[in-house]
Amino acid sequence: MMEEVKEVGSSLSVHGHNVKVTEVLQDGDMLTFLIVSEKLTGTGEYHVHRTYDDFEWLQQHLFSQEEVPGIQGVIFPPLPPKAQVNASPKVLKQLGFLGLGEWQIYCRALETFLRQIATHGILSKNKALEIFLTHSDPPGRQRTKKNIFNRLSQAVEEMRKEGHKDVDEFFQAEREHNHLLTGCSKSAAERFLDVVQTEQKIAVACGHFAAALQLCVEPGDDPDKQAFSRACVKLSQVFDCMKKNMASVAANNASTLGLSLDLDSRYQEAEKEMLFRRTCKLVELETARKNVEKAKPVKKAAMEEVWKATQTDFEHISRVAKKEITRLQGARVEILQQALVQLCEKQLLTAKENADHFNQQLQAFRGMA
Repeated sequence: MMEEVKEVGSSLSVHGHNVKVTEVLQDGDMLTFLIVSEKLTGTGEYHVHRTYDDFEWLQQHLFSQEEVPGIQGVIFPPLPPKAQVNASPKVLKQLGFLGLGEWQIYCRALETFLRQIATHGILSKNKALEIFLTHSDPPGRQRTKKNIFNRLSQAVEEMRKEGHKDVDEFFQAEREHNHLLTGCSKSAAERFLDVVQTEQKIAVACGHFAAALQLCVEPGDDPDKQAFSRACVKLSQVFDCMKKNMASVAANNASTLGLSLDLDSRYQEAEKEMLFRRTCKLVELETARKNVEKAKPVKKAAMEEVWKATQTDFEHISRVAKKEITRLQGARVEILQQALVQLCEKQLLTAKENADHFNQQLQAFRGMA
């Protein structure tokens, strides 16, 4: 087992943009993911096996960096929900596109999570990431540390800070924009998921009808029965082509635009959490200022020190947060563009293949006539 991570500031020894989750191994209800990272030295690759608990171990260490200035202003890359073998309907609904039964899509989501961390200016310096990507031994289970996210659920009274007016117009506008966009992103992902699931149902229905047509084939020497049987066989082949085409269309939608919309929705939630943390620090700063104003001469100096320290923290958080927001806005446009291009390319290829198959079936029908 790996020892508990204590250091921060280590350099990453792999190419962060090229981390891959290449395979998922199933042992009963346990899923293990193979992660491949290319060494910076160019002398080879690291191959490590990690479970979802290991991913959570990494996430907890990233959340626990309270000593890093401005860390509360970071928009932490969102870890996908835990996938399960034979998952319940509730779990599948939570997974969305990641629960459509294709482990390849889920591996890509985990891969994106790791790449976002490995290429992040602050998060990539955490020693836990280096250990996660390069050590052959698993991190192991550990007691969850107190971190910046624990405070989000300490008391219900914290939620009142969400409506607290910001002192910075940039952040006030961003909070309002994020509130609107979070709902829209989630709705877009859900509606597109409905489209993909409908396409999957159509593919299944075509497969069932193709199988049913095969049952209509009758043996015997009767010319009429033979002609009818040949027509059923050919028609069955047509519906089998339709099944394969619709299944490919659904898979293309899920692996491109669907995955992009899912990631965008989860990132909007991550930004919302960051903005809330900053608002909490703003309330803390205003409270510290009021304490200085009310403090008696004996305690005034101590209260001023607390106020200045809180103000320094708040300024660090705000600087980091502005950079993070700007980076996210640029990245989400680029990711959406890439997803749409990939979708068009895959659907064009699928359409060409399907046109060839249907043309073959058409010629076969003409031959029968």
